Amino acid sequence: MRTILNLVWLVLSGFWLALAYFAAAVLCFILIITIPFGVAAWRIGVFALWPFGKKVVAKPTAGAGSAVGNVVWILVAGIWLALGHLTTGVALCLTIIGIPLGLANFKLIPVSLAPLGREIVSSDDPRGFSVV
Repeated sequence: MRTILNLVWLVLSGFWLALAYFAAAVLCFILIITIPFGVAAWRIGVFALWPFGKKVVAKPTAGAGSAVGNVVWILVAGIWLALGHLTTGVALCLTIIGIPLGLANFKLIPVSLAPLGREIVSSDDPRGFSVV
């Protein structure tokens, strides 16, 4: 079932959302000082391609630097990526088949706003039960 959901996700929204994350990552890589944001954007872009079967959990070693970085991220790219997830999620929820995909889009909004201090793990991973 995960594979089918991931394939439908990839066609309907995952590819386009991943492109947005990859564009944000490339921009962050070009600006050099924002390379950590680029790494986070790239990681979430890969997650946005194939999200079913994975979860986002809080990284226990994240500190105050992640919180400060998330504030900068929200101002630079987080708002726009979250709006992309919101509009795509609403559009997908207009159809019965798209409802699970729309809900997955809504679940990606918090990580698109604050990607630092989080990691992506398999749903089978014991850390996956403490979803943030």
